[in-house]
Amino acid sequence: MTTIDPIGATISGVQHHLDDINGVPLHHVTAGDAGTPFLLIHGWPETWYAFHRLIPLLAARHRVVAVDLRGFGDSGTEAEVYDEESTVEDLHQLVERLAIGPVHVVCQDISGGVGFRLAAEHPGDVLSLTGIETSLAGFGLEMLADVLHGGSWHASFLGTPGIASMLAPGHERELIADWAYPLMTGPAGGISPETIDEIVRAYSRDHGWRGTEGLYRQLFIDDGATRARATAHPVRVPVLAVDGVNRPFTESTLRQVAGGDFEAVTIEGVGHLVAQEDPESLADVLLRFAGRVDPH
Repeated sequence: MTTIDPIGATISGVQHHLDDINGVPLHHVTAGDAGTPFLLIHGWPETWYAFHRLIPLLAARHRVVAVDLRGFGDSGTEAEVYDEESTVEDLHQLVERLAIGPVHVVCQDISGGVGFRLAAEHPGDVLSLTGIETSLAGFGLEMLADVLHGGSWHASFLGTPGIASMLAPGHERELIADWAYPLMTGPAGGISPETIDEIVRAYSRDHGWRGTEGLYRQLFIDDGATRARATAHPVRVPVLAVDGVNRPFTESTLRQVAGGDFEAVTIEGVGHLVAQEDPESLADVLLRFAGRVDPH
């Protein structure tokens, strides 16, 4: 793997890499040199940096890889497609390239579909699956787009091809710092201005909204595919559902696709961005779960 100097913000103890994976320059950071590996998959509005406080807590006992999905962070934005299928193939090839499988997959927010599909289609890559404040198309995620019953306008805005790329550039700070983060964080907050600055930087790149559009569009084109996949390929590895403010949304979703060992945890006092708001409590949950799952 090619090691590079950090393009944006960084933390001590990680190495940055940028390699052609599945035809896309894929940026990821690595930390730790022992123990079973974790693969951390961000949501929206996030990049790998959403895990910058969590990574050192995990890396003390495990190898850790945190990735910028295609079209996000400092990964490539020039690909022709940014759909869920391509994103899953990116992660499959990344696990193979790093020769670290199987991994503990940790996904949050809109990346829940990516994590589930990686576990369903590439079970050899996955040691366990953890979903944080997430859902799946056909299992409740569509409620996010139902503005008449508590959903949010941003799902349709981000999932309509080309709209975010046309309207969001130049307004990244207003959308992310002034709207999304205040809405998604709990009363205690805990997310530094420097963290938000880094997220805004990444989304302000040329074509910086293509990855977002691709993942949100999946909600509107799924047409039962995720439910059919769950029926044909239930997740056989241990599954952990971690809820914050939206409990029991994650639990009720992942319980339906788990084909075996299932556990649910709620972290109190946080909003939606659990890894950023309370990485210590999240690390305790993940390390305990991994310790139970890991071969002895």
